[in-house]
Amino acid sequence: MPLVKMSSLLKKAREGGYAVGSFSVSNMEMVLGVLKAVEETKSPAILQIAEVRLNHSPLEIIGPLMVAAAKNCSMPVAVHFDHGKTTEKIKQALDIGFTSVMLDGSHLPFEENAKITAETKLLAQKYDADCEGEIGCVGGSEDGSEDIAINCTSPAQALEFYEKTGVDALAVAIGNAHGNYKQAPKLRFDILEETAKLVEVPLVLHGGTGILPEDFRKCIKLGINKINIATATFDSVENSVRTAYGNGTIKGYYDLQTAEVEGAYNNAMKHIEIFGCSMKG
Repeated sequence: MPLVKMSSLLKKAREGGYAVGSFSVSNMEMVLGVLKAVEETKSPAILQIAEVRLNHSPLEIIGPLMVAAAKNCSMPVAVHFDHGKTTEKIKQALDIGFTSVMLDGSHLPFEENAKITAETKLLAQKYDADCEGEIGCVGGSEDGSEDIAINCTSPAQALEFYEKTGVDALAVAIGNAHGNYKQAPKLRFDILEETAKLVEVPLVLHGGTGILPEDFRKCIKLGINKINIATATFDSVENSVRTAYGNGTIKGYYDLQTAEVEGAYNNAMKHIEIFGCSMKG
């Protein structure tokens, strides 16, 4: 199955009433674990990495690996550059072969966010790639270094933002936050439902770690077709390694590698079932 565009996956998800998991990865073992789950469940998926992660996983190394892995998967897989902060890195991702990018201007004033997102959309088009935007401010931060307040999306502004940018997918803030929640969030389903009625493109949910399965399913029913999973993947990999050391199954490096793959695999399997995308590849 060739590497695919995000928009083709989300179009089918919207028509089919399910969501595609967009799994953050930071090394080969996470990529292998996610795609093992994708192959077994015959699911579509998105591999993604955020710009804040690049200090640990340089884009020029992890990016070609992600693209090559997607090309060699038998299921349709897109490769996404998440929460881009600089045009330089977004262009680098596009040059590597990523099929979608996101310029995160959600912390900026509305007009500035719309302007730079529209510019990113035009850049992505030159590569036949897709562009995701974000309106409203999802809480927390992608790398956990900041405690950013939640600023829920205005449905009317979401429509205006879409009309000004032409994005292929739109991330909304409905009480969700990056990182681990101290308690299950109270999501604003009313905002999501109204936004989905106004905006023509698939909607995206960031900050998926810790949201209850029933809330995920309600979000999907109301218009979410892409769900980002980052912290849950990293936590699952770490826990898998800790458990393997604890029960004495790690005797050398390759046992460690196996534990990392297993952690990413288990997390992907869990979310694929919740998102309803099994057998949709």
